[in-house]
Amino acid sequence: MTEFDTVYNRRDTNCSKWDSIKETYGEDGLLPLWIADMDFKANPAVIDALKQTAEQGILGYSQAPDSLYDAIQSWQKRHHNYSFPKEAILFNSGVVPSLSIAIQAYTKPGDTILIHDPVYHPFAKVVEQNKRKLIRSALFVEEEHFVMDLATMEEQIKNEHVRLFILCNPHNPGGRVWTKTELEAVGKICSEYDVLVISDEIHQDLVFAPHVFTTFNNVHPTFKNFSITLTAATKTFNLAGIKNSMIFIENPDLRKKFIKVQEQNFQNEINTFGYVGTEAAYQHGDIWLEDLLVYLKENIDIVAGFLKNELPQVKMMRPEGTYLIWLDFSELGLTDAQLQNQLVRKGKVVLNAGIIFGSRGTKHMRLNVACPKETLEEGLRRIKRAFE
Repeated sequence: MTEFDTVYNRRDTNCSKWDSIKETYGEDGLLPLWIADMDFKANPAVIDALKQTAEQGILGYSQAPDSLYDAIQSWQKRHHNYSFPKEAILFNSGVVPSLSIAIQAYTKPGDTILIHDPVYHPFAKVVEQNKRKLIRSALFVEEEHFVMDLATMEEQIKNEHVRLFILCNPHNPGGRVWTKTELEAVGKICSEYDVLVISDEIHQDLVFAPHVFTTFNNVHPTFKNFSITLTAATKTFNLAGIKNSMIFIENPDLRKKFIKVQEQNFQNEINTFGYVGTEAAYQHGDIWLEDLLVYLKENIDIVAGFLKNELPQVKMMRPEGTYLIWLDFSELGLTDAQLQNQLVRKGKVVLNAGIIFGSRGTKHMRLNVACPKETLEEGLRRIKRAFE
């Protein structure tokens, strides 16, 4: 038994994943395999660091210490062969708030922004709420994974006068880890048409061998001139509640514009525990992450085996990264509403509806496997029950 096998009761802890179920769906007893956090305790070294901070007893304003910058730079170098100066690192409460700041800093109302379809659903929301024009570029399935339609992307960028492209790497919900060759092709298009790239790389550490993550800024020496990177320790180490993320901006002019809008919005202060938890995770998290990746891969194998033997009409896109699995229910012949209703009302299990990720998510669901095997296996039985 590993540390990840322990089942913890997260109900009545103000947990969004577990405690919002009844309000959202109107009934008790539903099993949540949806919102993207993990049902695992954080690395003990992180918990100890947070305890030590709390035990100081005075929780006033705080600032990022040099040791935090060192930990971030060391982690990026060790794990992603990515080196950059200290001044390139900025902090904010989360990736989506950072995305909103970037949109405000680099575009104006009415400008066109490109995203993929399907893709992490807050991308569309933050674009539209900032009064920008949203364009979606379809992803297609080849050899059981997503691929970009680069020719169509280029046409869209040219014809729609796209000013900014939001990249999701690794891709959520499909789990694609875009190759260096694919990223180079995207970068060349964006460079040619003067398109800024915002690269959401929050899942960068959750990648399964033999796949290799490549940060967009590392693809070509010139890419850092027209891109910024959004990431965090929170997804890797299950620390979403500490509210801290990083923005890597090597281009001084882009960094200056980002900081200006961040200060205008008074979003330049970070939770004390965000600083502490991030530093501890990057200083002491290497072995914990290795063990986590092994466990997540085992869970993915469990899902693959179950679907093959028990529910072959449901097709699975095997993730190259993340702990999220994209499931295709189209062979069942149900509408999106019927699919959701049967899972919730008959199966008593909650997954993310694929349609929220874009029109190409119709008749799909996103399954979160970052949970103890006991929980996952119960969830799979419930999925099967929903369609019996």
